[in-house]
Amino acid sequence: MADHRAEKRADQPAARNALLQLTGVSRSYGAREVLHPVDLALAAGECVALLGHNGSGKSTLLRVAAGRDLPTAGTVRFDGLAMNENDPRIRARVAVVGDTVACYPDLTVREHLLLVAVAHGVADAADWVDQVLENRSLTERADALPSALSSGQLQALLLACALVRPRDLLLLDEPEQRLDPEARRSLADLLKAELADGVAVLLVTHHTDLAREVADRVVMLEDGRVLRQGTPTEVLGAAPAGAR
Repeated sequence: MADHRAEKRADQPAARNALLQLTGVSRSYGAREVLHPVDLALAAGECVALLGHNGSGKSTLLRVAAGRDLPTAGTVRFDGLAMNENDPRIRARVAVVGDTVACYPDLTVREHLLLVAVAHGVADAADWVDQVLENRSLTERADALPSALSSGQLQALLLACALVRPRDLLLLDEPEQRLDPEARRSLADLLKAELADGVAVLLVTHHTDLAREVADRVVMLEDGRVLRQGTPTEVLGAAPAGAR
């Protein structure tokens, strides 16, 4: 999925320098601190997986990293810019797949993808949409409305909407949910291709096998705090025998 990558600026940081930088980021709702101070750096072509039980702060951290929620303290910067999802310079390069399904009920699968592609100035949008439909196994459902899709197909549509547009940073909140085992294997291959193409990926997941396969680093959260972090092997232990 290498086509239509956002054009690289001459002053963009070199590979392995931080593309996304969170410094001392915390988030409170009233008196309740749901995310304690976190530092996190993510480079182009690197994947960081956020793991932890429900309520551990993973999705909060992702929303703050995406600029969809403001930190109570600390800073979030994308390529040197203060993270703001309404900044057109950031919207052009950051794709987010959230944890809820949000679709236009009267638009078909194809029309959803065309809307996203055209809104982001993708050349040859119709041809590119056809390619993404095939890649996400949605070709046969291209003219279906969201109400006619299975939960797995809806998840595939959300992923396709991220893939049909330019992106240098991909933020994913449990993209494996509602996917069957074959689709999860396809997701792992897709993420590895994105990383090979230089996209930075911040991934919230409950699937340790997915984290082992695609992540460079794992951050384990508990009660809004970083419990431990490191390579997948350091944090999760060795993969079971026979694991892919």
